[in-house]
Amino acid sequence: MTQILGSERAAALTGAASAAIESITRSEWPTLLAEALREIEATWQESAEVCADVAWQARAAGNSALVTLSPAHVTDAGPDPVIWRTYRHLYLSTLRYDFRCRDIEDLMNKVPVSVLNEDPYSEALYAFSRLGQSRSDGLAVLHRVLVAAPGHPKTLHVLLHGVWLGTFLPGRAPMLLALVGLLPEGGLDDPIALFRMASARRSLGQYPEALTALDHALELLPPGELAVHADLVRERVQIATAHDLSLLIPNRPEPTT
Repeated sequence: MTQILGSERAAALTGAASAAIESITRSEWPTLLAEALREIEATWQESAEVCADVAWQARAAGNSALVTLSPAHVTDAGPDPVIWRTYRHLYLSTLRYDFRCRDIEDLMNKVPVSVLNEDPYSEALYAFSRLGQSRSDGLAVLHRVLVAAPGHPKTLHVLLHGVWLGTFLPGRAPMLLALVGLLPEGGLDDPIALFRMASARRSLGQYPEALTALDHALELLPPGELAVHADLVRERVQIATAHDLSLLIPNRPEPTT
């Protein structure tokens, strides 16, 4: 019986995402998604799973949540907590995809701490905003999220993204590898995780391992992900360039990040 209910719930979540995607070029798509998630009383984990993907597709379609929603949808509590959380996830996720760390931080500073305690995904986005600015105070937020949401893939990816973006964070490369290792299968079946792994290996001067991870990521990437494919190709060029430079300057200091 539990398996049937689980299958039905998964189908409901898929249906909610599909309905929003079908209307992705119209202004009401966030409302359709929020109402569908409220109907099934989605958990924060389910909201994160759906909203992260739909926000990405809306952005690619030129009708992102930043166009259809406003900052007030993040900061002003609505009458229904599931709907408010949906809007928050959509808006903040889109800011994350645009690397707008300061905007996320400013908005999240206006959201009550009690809300973050019930929504680790939003707190992960808060961590991203600080980590992406290479601010070490984001590390404390990162550790709080890891305790509150151990092993949740979408949340881990937000943290990974923040550490990857935070070029000057202390211990950045080992931290990337540690976070990748917390993902299912150690991230080895996840092209984005492998991309982050390759970046970390390059920073550590582990060029063969970096290329192996990057090439595996390219093999796993679904067709049509052109923007992500371009990111992977750029990383591959950076790995090859760093390797060639290491041969030209054999006595250079070893990487420490």
